[in-house]
Formats: sequence, structure tokens, C-alpha cells
Amino acid sequence: MSTTRPFSPGDRGPEPSGASGASESGVPATGGSDEGPAAAGEPGGGAMPSLRPMEPVEPVESAASAEVSAGRQVRRLVFEGQSGVVPLARDFARQALYAWGWLPAATADQRAAAEDVLLVVSELVTNACLHADGPDELWIACDNKVIRVEVSDKGTGQPAPRTPHRAGRPGGHGMFIVQRLCLDWGVMRTPGLAGKTVWAELGAPA
Repeated sequence: MSTTRPFSPGDRGPEPSGASGASESGVPATGGSDEGPAAAGEPGGGAMPSLRPMEPVEPVESAASAEVSAGRQVRRLVFEGQSGVVPLARDFARQALYAWGWLPAATADQRAAAEDVLLVVSELVTNACLHADGPDELWIACDNKVIRVEVSDKGTGQPAPRTPHRAGRPGGHGMFIVQRLCLDWGVMRTPGLAGKTVWAELGAPA
């Protein structure tokens, strides 16, 4: 599996090992799309390992499944045959946040952290709808006060925030929002398999 992180997380501290501060071509991405040209990956992948196994997962009877592994709580949503995938994904993520104690929020900071997770889920799924013919799966996990979200699709493009970001121009805002809200994010590809997985990690309030 390979990972690309075309942009640094800005003011969120030092870059993790292997992360770059520019696009794969060395030139910041421009234009109105959240997906640029496909690019080769870099090592890395965030604070916790990928939620998706290296080998294809066996089909599940229902659209959603859950597991607890090595202290990490993981939930998976399969979008095949589903309609209204963005609200479906938000509802699925909200249920996970309730199960993991992020909701109901006791403070404004906790409420904001939960809303950030729901917004990132919405943006990643919407991006897959706009640029990759829709998402295949959503994985969400909670581990050591970090929420990791992964959205897989069959797209070949490379998600990237528009640079420079201009709030008044249409398009290109989804990955900018993800970049601003998350501790880290990136793209994983498996050699020999079509598509990609876009991942993002968010931290709980202190």
C-alpha cells in the first residue's frame, strides 16, 4: 500500500516522517476540483494503521459491521446498492460517536470535535461522489482519542485542496476543510488494484 499526502497540515506541528509539503509534481494543485491527476505514493499513513485489510474483505450480510481489535473500535459501512450516501454516512458516523462516548457531548469543545468528525465524513464521501462515481466503503475507528475515517472508491484522481484557497470561488473547498480540521490526512493505493482510499484523522478535545 502507498500513501500520498500532497500538502502539509500547516500549523498543526512538525511534519510526520515521510510526509511532503508539496504535490507529487512539486507544484501546488490548482483548479476547482478536489481531485487532481493521479500520483505515486509516499510511505506513511497516520497515527494508526489502515483500517482496511490488505486482502479483499468477505461480503457482509448487512451494510454495516463493527469490530473491536487490540483496543481499537472499528465500524464499516458498505455503500453498494445504497442511495443518499452522504446522509447515510453521517448517520452511520453519528451512531459510532454515540457508541464511543463522543456524543452526547458534555462541553462545547466535545460537541465541536464530534461535529468536525461528521463534517469530515461528509466531505470525503461527497468528494467520492463528485469525482469518483461514488464511494465503495466507509471505515471509522476510535483509538487512543483519535478518530480515523477512511473512504474508498474506484477513482484514479488525486484529492487536493485548491491552492491558493479562495472562499468565494465555487469548488475545491472539501479537501481544504479536511486539511484544516484534521491532524493528518492522505491517500492510500494498493498496487495492482483499482481505486484508492482517502483517510483522515481527528483528535478528541483535551
